[in-house]
Amino acid sequence: MLLFITGQDWLIVLIAVIILLIWGPTKLPALARGLGQALHEFRRASQGLVTSEDEDYRKLVEVAKSLGISTEGKTKEQLLEEVSQKVKEMNKKITLG
Repeated sequence: MLLFITGQDWLIVLIAVIILLIWGPTKLPALARGLGQALHEFRRASQGLVTSEDEDYRKLVEVAKSLGISTEGKTKEQLLEEVSQKVKEMNKKITLG
């Protein structure tokens, strides 16, 4: 059985044995889980799936539009500033009038 293992296969076996010696069999599932989660996050990011930041921006655009603010070609910071100003104006009208 061991005669069928070629040069590169021995390298993989050696690396696996070294990993077992360093971390032990109890830590390997946690390491594999962490590696799997990192790979999953990498794939999500590389596919361009919606992130929480994109979701926040989309919600901000919806709020700005509902307040009557033009959103074309504006950055998140510009929209935040305009929404903040609009809310302040609305608060002044409510308290004064």
